[in-house]
Amino acid sequence: MSDGRDAARAVDALRRGWPVRIDGADGSVVVLAVERADELRLADFDAGGVADVLLSGERGAILKLANQRDAATPGQPVLIERVPWLDLPAAIALADAAHDLASPLKGPYRTRPVVAGEAASAALTLARVAGLLPAFFVRAEGDEAARVDAAQIASYERQDHLAIVARARLPVAGAENSEIVAFRSPADAAEHVALLIGAPNGSPPLVRLHSECLTGDVLGSLKCDCGPQLHAAIHAISANGWGILLYLRQEGRGIGLINKLRAYGLQDQGYDTVESNLRLGFAVDARDFTIAAAMLRLLGQDKIRLLTNNPAKVAGLEGAGIAVIERVPHKLPANPHNAHYLDVKRDRTGHLL
Repeated sequence: MSDGRDAARAVDALRRGWPVRIDGADGSVVVLAVERADELRLADFDAGGVADVLLSGERGAILKLANQRDAATPGQPVLIERVPWLDLPAAIALADAAHDLASPLKGPYRTRPVVAGEAASAALTLARVAGLLPAFFVRAEGDEAARVDAAQIASYERQDHLAIVARARLPVAGAENSEIVAFRSPADAAEHVALLIGAPNGSPPLVRLHSECLTGDVLGSLKCDCGPQLHAAIHAISANGWGILLYLRQEGRGIGLINKLRAYGLQDQGYDTVESNLRLGFAVDARDFTIAAAMLRLLGQDKIRLLTNNPAKVAGLEGAGIAVIERVPHKLPANPHNAHYLDVKRDRTGHLL
């Protein structure tokens, strides 16, 4: 099927610790998420102890596999050959960077050629969608609880059929003349919202793309600048006369809340935000701004002024057909807890600060 049902079932199965079969043009794999496995589930999945371990290229580079064949290429799967000492605790140590300092890896580990490359790559994408670490026990054959085609996983997050499902007046602090608009996709359960501030006046709206941040937006975390940016954007758009705040369900730059908190734990060990994402096996930024472009089109806006310090947001929107006629800076003062975080944004991810 092509309506997202198989992908949704696969996401649910992974989160529950059930095996999933992924079919690709060059073969199939059956995978079990390492972090959701236990001894009984692993024994049931792999009674003979022959299932290899699949990791992302980013994680492979951290594990010093870069000199083995083409392993550790960002975004590409790395297959680690199963050996007798690669048991469940060792696999968890391979998967979860939180164990890097506390549990030195046993090894030596050797990579194997990835045969079903499309399916293996799709498995890594599916892990991120499910909010899990990109690490699997993998077999060519076996029983599965769900089955999905690699092409379905690739299209799962695309918002081709995004629709407005609800809207209502919502006065907020700093912008009492506001309306909230909710969007839903038939494939993805995440519900994005837009806050329309003021009334259209014929000029391109001032737009802010804000990715969900529970710790910053709700709990007032001082580790990032998300909360202050959110509130400052509302005030800036209100002062402009009219505009749109898009609140995108892309926690942790697209890796999900649990993995973001894992990254926080790595930051406590001394790694910066970029290093933390890479150590966990993810890209530096996994967000997809085509979702924001689809929301803007549904709101009748294809030409905007963008409130951002991030050139990637400009490029992402323009690549999706939204004309950004002006980038408006959105810089806020640092505090003692986020000064290094902001320096990393400037020096490593190209933010114009």
